[in-house]
Amino acid sequence: MIDISIAIVAYHNETDVRNAVCSIEEHTAVTISKQIYIIDNSIQTNTLADLSREFSDVIYMRTGENLGFGGGHNYVLPNLESRFHAIVNPDILLKEDTFSILLEFMKDETIGMAVPRMVDEQGMRQDAYRRELTVADMGIRMFLPGCFRKRQRYHTMQEMDYTKVFEVPFAQGSFLFIRTELFCRLGGFDPRYFMYMEDADLCRRVRQEKRLVYCPDTTVIHRWEKGSHKDMKLLLCHVISMMKYFHKWGWKLW
Repeated sequence: MIDISIAIVAYHNETDVRNAVCSIEEHTAVTISKQIYIIDNSIQTNTLADLSREFSDVIYMRTGENLGFGGGHNYVLPNLESRFHAIVNPDILLKEDTFSILLEFMKDETIGMAVPRMVDEQGMRQDAYRRELTVADMGIRMFLPGCFRKRQRYHTMQEMDYTKVFEVPFAQGSFLFIRTELFCRLGGFDPRYFMYMEDADLCRRVRQEKRLVYCPDTTVIHRWEKGSHKDMKLLLCHVISMMKYFHKWGWKLW
């Protein structure tokens, strides 16, 4: 059994995927056994398959259709034979041996999933850690980002000490480190979500069994584009997924 499997879902972002893979290869200790899966949802042809020839631990998988974020990550479920599994966005870059640090951190058996410190390219910490989602918090975040600042600070856990470990109700899904057995037993991401909210749903299901914890010991760079804040089609997709989420977990208003 290998130490870590790593999944990156690609969709017309060849350069980002290549950069993410190269940063993982550069910064991960050779003593760690790993398998990197590139799940290609792209319709257009690209050269991502070349990465499996450049790196012996990369497996390229072409789905032949756009399965969405969760569907793409679930595509590898039958192949996983690792102790831990990393869900990694193409816009993630490692700058240190993050996986060695997370392996050590996860020796605490009460932790089911961990999320590292995520920063932008200028080193500013991102609001990737949130309290339990409510209809009001999602509405403010999506449609009134300039209002209710005190509530937004509360929702994004601004008052927490980010030099210390703490539990997170919802960790944004750009970089999640989960026990493979748990991820497989949960069936991966809920297939009802094509894109958006599938990470919030997974976090809730993980927390029904084990702890979801912020790890302050390692930092990754996340070039967060927030596509649904700029594109009306993605915004609609986000709203639909939000409705599915609250229908499943209850319409908590505030």
